[in-house]
Amino acid sequence: MIHFGTGGWREIIGDGFTRGNVRLIAQALADRMHREGVSDRGIVVGFDRRFLSQEAAWWAVEVFVGNGVPVTIIGRPAPTPMFMWTVRNLGCAYGIAVTASHNPALYNGIKLFTEGGRDADIEVTDDFTVAVNALTGTDVKSLEPEEAKASSLVTVQPSLNWYIDSIIDQLDMETIRHRHLHIVLDPMFGVAQTCLQTVLMTARCQVDVINDRHDALFGGRVPSPTASALDGLRRAVIEQHADLGIATDGDADRLGIIDDTGRYLHANEILVLLYHYLLTVKGWTGPAVRNMSTTHLLDRVAAAHGEECYEVPVGFKHISAKMAETDAVIGGESSGGLTVRGHIAGKDGIYAGSLLVEAVAASGKRLSELSADITALYGRLDMVERGYGFSASRREELQQRIFTHHDLPAFGIDVERVRWDDGCKVYFGNGGWVTIRFSGTEPLLRVFCEMPTEREAEEITALVADHYGLS
Repeated sequence: MIHFGTGGWREIIGDGFTRGNVRLIAQALADRMHREGVSDRGIVVGFDRRFLSQEAAWWAVEVFVGNGVPVTIIGRPAPTPMFMWTVRNLGCAYGIAVTASHNPALYNGIKLFTEGGRDADIEVTDDFTVAVNALTGTDVKSLEPEEAKASSLVTVQPSLNWYIDSIIDQLDMETIRHRHLHIVLDPMFGVAQTCLQTVLMTARCQVDVINDRHDALFGGRVPSPTASALDGLRRAVIEQHADLGIATDGDADRLGIIDDTGRYLHANEILVLLYHYLLTVKGWTGPAVRNMSTTHLLDRVAAAHGEECYEVPVGFKHISAKMAETDAVIGGESSGGLTVRGHIAGKDGIYAGSLLVEAVAASGKRLSELSADITALYGRLDMVERGYGFSASRREELQQRIFTHHDLPAFGIDVERVRWDDGCKVYFGNGGWVTIRFSGTEPLLRVFCEMPTEREAEEITALVADHYGLS
């Protein structure tokens, strides 16, 4: 069964990710566009550097053109946020990106975007999942590869410059130019280099790049900018006496940062720092939006400035929707994705990294000093994140035990309330919390815990794992 979760559809290459399934998805989307009367507005198709991504993009194009749908295909591997921006810029009805984002190299998949370049919301993805699984191979209408490539319905867009310029236009380039910052960029063998390096060098930053070659195995690592994956970037920043290091995941929608001392800044810290910067230095006003597994420090920043921080379920589509509803300044998640009002309605590691550089330049301080200032103003909370694998036979057991029967550990501290609308979130009396939920993209049970100290967060996380027999 083809299923679109919080981050789109992802499967193991050669198992679920096959030419046949990609064609079924394209046919279901073409059918949807005709049914809605928007097929003439066209679709944007893009791809990253993963194995079979470019080929799969053209498999989809062959089907769209076979159904009379105009296609703009980005003619080179590019960041997912660029595809979202292009959907909005061209006024297309839909867009897709062939990518598995930060998943391991054996995965590939498809992200679906709707009008305005937004992540498809749950109503769309649920309906689309049903439609896809009602099709068979005989329902697919397509052209032969060479015929599709020669079709007048296909526009190949080789340039990234419109997207790059849209970011430059939103930055205080003059302030950045006069700081002469030295930055190390780690695209993690993904697609961020061209766009992010161009933005930073246009701002007269010195940019050194590591892990930039095309490697479909991502150097043997998972292309996710977590603390454990960025040892190489940390060493490069320290050895080169750089001002900071910026890492992006495989499709460049998520961000990881190393400061001038070699310390990894958690995505929560970046989100808090940028919200504070936009409110206090840029003079913006408005609330913030975070998902249920993201730091409550953001709430403290909002409260300190007479604003509100809204909590939504996991999945950036929920963040985007709430931002549009409330005209929020910033929205983000603890996994490294964020966006800012006035940019695309989805996460963008290119823009987020560039905006952080602007914040550092405007402060006149080192990033480590700027981060310390934020802690002094708003305090500190520590988060621990764990992903526990399980066998297929255990999923139903865990589903029943946790989410049906509400079997929770005895935490030993005051519990204020529990919410069950997106997995489980337990709110503690000391301001801490823990979430337990199934991953929407991998066979994992994810546990996030934020407490006043790292030790307390580790203890709660270990208690959850022990209670359910996870390892």
